[in-house]
Amino acid sequence: MSSWPLAADARSVARARRLTRDRLTKWGMHEMSDVAELLVSELVTNALCHARGPVGLTLSTMDGLLRCEVEDAGTVVPHVYEATDDDEGGRGLGLLDMLACCWGGARTSTGKVMWFELPACSPAAH
Repeated sequence: MSSWPLAADARSVARARRLTRDRLTKWGMHEMSDVAELLVSELVTNALCHARGPVGLTLSTMDGLLRCEVEDAGTVVPHVYEATDDDEGGRGLGLLDMLACCWGGARTSTGKVMWFELPACSPAAH
């Protein structure tokens, strides 16, 4: 398992993508990096837009799955929104729904955590 704090700053989205790519490469799972980076960036962007304070990113593998978690201080667990053609946002959770094998969110003692899982290309747990 690997965890990192992210600043409440727009630059954290690029940092989260880079951290995800670097960790998956280190774990020998670089084939799944594009999808994982896209979904991590969606969750980090949502956290920065809709919650206050720091954000945390955690990556882990277990039982053949890569699990990515983004924690923030917000209390509202979002749901899939049917965006119209004119909407500038509202498509991120739809991407999670299409690309992740499962995803969800839960309240924590300090806010919430949003997570998704992807089938891992490497059977080893980290």
